[in-house]
Amino acid sequence: MEQLVGVHHHHSSSSSLSPRTPSPTHPLPHLLRLPSSSNRLRPPDHPHSSHPVSKLLRVTPPFFLVLLAAVYLLASFTIFSSPAASLRPSKNHPKLLLPMPAPSPPPPDLFELHGGRIRAWITNVGATVTSLLVPDNNGVLGDVVLGFDSLDPYQEKCSTFNDACLNNLKLSVALLPVYWKIKDGKFTLNDKQYSLAINNPPNTLHGGFKGFDKVIWEVAEYVKGENPSITFKYYSKDGEEGFPGDVSVTARYSILASTTLKLEMEAIPLNKATPISLAQHTYWNLAGHNSGDVLAHTVQILGSQITPVDETSIPTGEMMPVSGSPFNFLTETTIGSRIDQVPGGYDHNFVIDCGEVKSGLCHVAKVTDPSSSRVLDIWADAPGVQFYTGNFLNGIVGKGGAVYGKHAGLCLETQGFPNAVNQPNFPSVVVQPGEKYSHTMLFEFSTK
Repeated sequence: MEQLVGVHHHHSSSSSLSPRTPSPTHPLPHLLRLPSSSNRLRPPDHPHSSHPVSKLLRVTPPFFLVLLAAVYLLASFTIFSSPAASLRPSKNHPKLLLPMPAPSPPPPDLFELHGGRIRAWITNVGATVTSLLVPDNNGVLGDVVLGFDSLDPYQEKCSTFNDACLNNLKLSVALLPVYWKIKDGKFTLNDKQYSLAINNPPNTLHGGFKGFDKVIWEVAEYVKGENPSITFKYYSKDGEEGFPGDVSVTARYSILASTTLKLEMEAIPLNKATPISLAQHTYWNLAGHNSGDVLAHTVQILGSQITPVDETSIPTGEMMPVSGSPFNFLTETTIGSRIDQVPGGYDHNFVIDCGEVKSGLCHVAKVTDPSSSRVLDIWADAPGVQFYTGNFLNGIVGKGGAVYGKHAGLCLETQGFPNAVNQPNFPSVVVQPGEKYSHTMLFEFSTK
């Protein structure tokens, strides 16, 4: 400790600093003998000036004064040279800078946003929407989000390739959404090749084994009342899951106009260029999370092209028109009507045409459930949207004991194009240090 705070111990000989120990061969009175000249301290009229005892008593008081002075000096030296002196401020010593312990991560928690006609529950585990209550055409609230009763499953480090985890918000400094992958887990940026975690062989999916969906985010702001919102923050360190650079990320949920959930995502690379694309990955079932599959839902996707994929679901770099194919959702189409024509089910990136615009956001998709008449319109400012039909859900036990089977939910994840970091003809997802990446989505609910 003394070395840390810059305290210097001064060592010196005991003969010069310590009182001598009386020798056992010389009784104390002998040490008190003084020359006759010391008698000047005796009062001149003392009647017993010649008595030995009187002489000893006369010399004792000044001796004790000298002894006390010596003790005082010795004590002062000891105090001011001891380690405790380091607690006193000194202009001549550098300030102590003790290493601070790393802050403990915040505990998993759940937060409610009550916006009048809809109510959302969101956790800081992955900034995930766990429940969303939305009215049907009779005003009856139903939970339209697949999820779990506790927060533990959201933290499991399992692959979302088989949907063993229902991570509703996938945020990653990676190219993402389900099958939104990086080919072979590698990319080159500024003449340097980066190798990532291969969590979906042979590719990287959702940012690696522990993407942003698995971490616990800091709650930066939580506002209740008329315009409820919650803002999460996360700091991704250079090299996390193999990606370059420190990145500061925020995700803010808010409820607008009583039936609209808004998500604003931002990320700023601090010191290195890095690929960034943040995507929201909720599994929707507008009939209710426990109502079976979504094959009767109708979907409209306002994208006239898709990015076709290879045998490992990595985009080839081409653009393919949807006209005349089972991917044509330019008009409202029932999901189940042509899903059997797509091996494995829908899991493809659509190129957004951006026709109708609201608040600077393009109309991306519209989903309708005929049984409840609930309608979901999605608006965003991203170039693509991944349409996924829960193809790998297989008997997962969710909220209230509901069993989620194949096609129990659908995802519409607005995004940059999959594997764009390796496809120069795709819109770039590389963000330079100091630049701000932003991505906003609106989930607008109504009834038909």
